[in-house]
Amino acid sequence: MKNRVVRSQKWDLNICCGKTDGGGTNADIFKHKGVPNFVHVKSVYKLPFKNKQFKTAICSHTLEHVRHPDKFYKELNRVAKEVTILIPPLYDLGAVFDIFEHRWIFLTCKSKHKTLPNHVKLPLANWVQKKFGQLNHA
Repeated sequence: MKNRVVRSQKWDLNICCGKTDGGGTNADIFKHKGVPNFVHVKSVYKLPFKNKQFKTAICSHTLEHVRHPDKFYKELNRVAKEVTILIPPLYDLGAVFDIFEHRWIFLTCKSKHKTLPNHVKLPLANWVQKKFGQLNHA
């Protein structure tokens, strides 16, 4: 789903891009070599961009990992006119209940959204991640 949506158009901002090129500015908290137009950001809650600097932004499979999804989503809407988010839908049980990586369950059966769906804390995730660390993410 991620690759199909990212490749469906040119995104002015691909936030938390990993190694995926969205066609415009690609930004992440982790440094990635070989990603075109890459910007390293220190915090997803205070992005180094102007208000409404981007027409379109995509954030793929990130909000379920962060400590404060509402705050991050608000920041995305500050820097972009149109925000698209991709999150694990409820029927993807392996992703939804991944207590080693995810912190939140989004209460939706869709993956692609223009607004932030309702969400609840993933039970035991904080305890597991404090004890063992959050895999693959900060």
